[in-house]
Amino acid sequence: MPLNHFDVAGNAVMVDVSQKADTVRQATAAGRILVSPECFRAIRGGTAKKGDVLGVARVAGIMATKHTSDLIPLCHPLPITKVSVDFTLLEDIHAVEAECTVSCTGKTGVEMEALTGCTVALLTIYDMCKAMDRGMTLTGVYLREKDGGKSGRIFNAAPREDGT
Repeated sequence: MPLNHFDVAGNAVMVDVSQKADTVRQATAAGRILVSPECFRAIRGGTAKKGDVLGVARVAGIMATKHTSDLIPLCHPLPITKVSVDFTLLEDIHAVEAECTVSCTGKTGVEMEALTGCTVALLTIYDMCKAMDRGMTLTGVYLREKDGGKSGRIFNAAPREDGT
């Protein structure tokens, strides 16, 4: 399959989507941050010194989706119509799972926006908790689902650990 982000001379180019039809697009990305038991309790109890960790991380993830094309050089700016960032506390492994879902009606998908929103939400948790736990680990960020466009719906059940 040829790469469409390069011209015939091998120069990087933004893909021309002008002839594509506008369709409803949606993507969901997920990932986790592993934290210490003390840090997990502070996040869960809302007692972190910097404030509401998950509330701030939610806003950061939403804001990040709107700036994806500023961060990823060949991404198109998109008319995002909805973003949600949700968290699941996984007490048995002292982790927070972030899930970011992005929607738009446009000519190209929102996978990069969902991945960016999820990752920035996790990075914000790290930033807000680093005084408590310097050993936090972001892990398993992946595209869980996308829908729309010519490839239709794609669902990935879990991140691949083997790198394939």
